[in-house]
Amino acid sequence: MSFGRPPSINLGFKPTAPDRGSFPLDHYGECKDKMMLYMSCLKQNGSASTPCRVLSKDYLDCRMHNGLMERDDWKNLGMANVTSSDTNANSYGVKRQQSSNIPSK
Repeated sequence: MSFGRPPSINLGFKPTAPDRGSFPLDHYGECKDKMMLYMSCLKQNGSASTPCRVLSKDYLDCRMHNGLMERDDWKNLGMANVTSSDTNANSYGVKRQQSSNIPSK
């Protein structure tokens, strides 16, 4: 007898893991710097994610590199057309911290 739920809920229901969205937490802060840059970019841009896509890609790359998420193609993550932060960081509202004696790329 079931109280408060349909009687067939236990029949044939098999939970499955989500395709995306479930990944280990960054307990050791391996990608915390990249995450903080992305979050501050969102804050500076009124939560608009478009100007922060380069930082988002950098953060996801860090997570994939450190085994915090499964490596996937950028096109599957919707970032195939996002360029590297090394070349276009300033066009996305991100201030690059460089010393004057270091040549830019």
